[in-house]
Amino acid sequence: MNFIADQMPSTPRILIRGTNWLGDAVMTTPALLRLREKFPDAHIAILTPEKLKDLWLHHPAIDEIISFAPNESVWKIAKKLRLRLGAEVLRATENKFHAGYIKPFPLFDLALVLPNSPRSAIEAWLAGIPKRIGYARPWRNFFLTQIIAPRADAVKMQKRSVREILKLTAENSKFKIQNSKLGPPAHQIFEYLHLTSALGANSEPLPPQLVVTPEEIEATKKKFGLDKISNLIFGLNPGAEYGPAKRWPVERFISAAKEIGQKTNCTWILFGGKNDLEITNQIESAIRQPQSTIVNLAGQTSLRELMALLKSCRVLLTNDTGPMHVAAALGIPVVAIFGSTSSELTGPISSNEVQHQIIKSNVPCSPCFLRECPIDFRCMNSISVEQVVEAILRVAN
Repeated sequence: MNFIADQMPSTPRILIRGTNWLGDAVMTTPALLRLREKFPDAHIAILTPEKLKDLWLHHPAIDEIISFAPNESVWKIAKKLRLRLGAEVLRATENKFHAGYIKPFPLFDLALVLPNSPRSAIEAWLAGIPKRIGYARPWRNFFLTQIIAPRADAVKMQKRSVREILKLTAENSKFKIQNSKLGPPAHQIFEYLHLTSALGANSEPLPPQLVVTPEEIEATKKKFGLDKISNLIFGLNPGAEYGPAKRWPVERFISAAKEIGQKTNCTWILFGGKNDLEITNQIESAIRQPQSTIVNLAGQTSLRELMALLKSCRVLLTNDTGPMHVAAALGIPVVAIFGSTSSELTGPISSNEVQHQIIKSNVPCSPCFLRECPIDFRCMNSISVEQVVEAILRVAN
């Protein structure tokens, strides 16, 4: 499977078509680090949605960031890649260039297509990149030059039907579905590592990694008035973009945050997007007391500011979300609550230096991967405030 690596230049130019969601993007970083390890002198560019472009600043695996807006078509993205080539050729040969002297040729030697969508493969094909690698999927194999078969131990995040859930949760049910306690190779990072191994890169896992500078941290804390806080800063991310089935009840977040605040005298920072303001405002008003400190920054931070503030936290309490992955990749201990999703597939990965705490219930219908619970939300309701408080105090000490 590694024959393409033998055909590449010693200093190849590689385009990575990045994933479209924050958490997924963070989970690609072990594979990108392994690719950099294999090709230390390569020029590695990432093609990424505009909303994620700042994630890759200062990253050791990435030399160049090429972003696209939500309304850009595949033709416009491909043209952007080709025109970028033309500009580079002109700079390199400005004294010799004249009309028709230099014909367009691909800027990149190879494209590694991480998403499984047809569109992502078509972008690389239209850009004229000669070698294009990605997983075999319907409607896109024609646009790839090397098709990678799915891993033998890959596990799909398949939604359960309401009928399955009712059978699983029926009293004395004998209905059985695949056990959710999966082995480590089931994790999503192995999907990306398997792709880079097609280029001869090491497929052994690494913890995800992101970079934020001390200057960014200092400037961001000053901007939001956190530079003079001397006590511990704890982060709280109570939302989840995917849907309510991933959210621990807000009342329990409030109870846990109050108890933790009383025991540690911490300052809480509330994180989230604009869609989380109703939840974060509710938590802020319930916790704010003369002796308590809480800063609600939901909907106010850029991606780099979010990274800088997460890096300032002693621990992050969160649902299964993109910021969970960002904090873990920055080396911040995470206490993550899982209900409808699987920590074996997408949980934060611990390292020798940082150990994360995953809290989940042992109910038969979890993980269901549904946006909303069709029954009684038992996966989240069975996780107690005491469990969460204990986990936070264990990590923070």
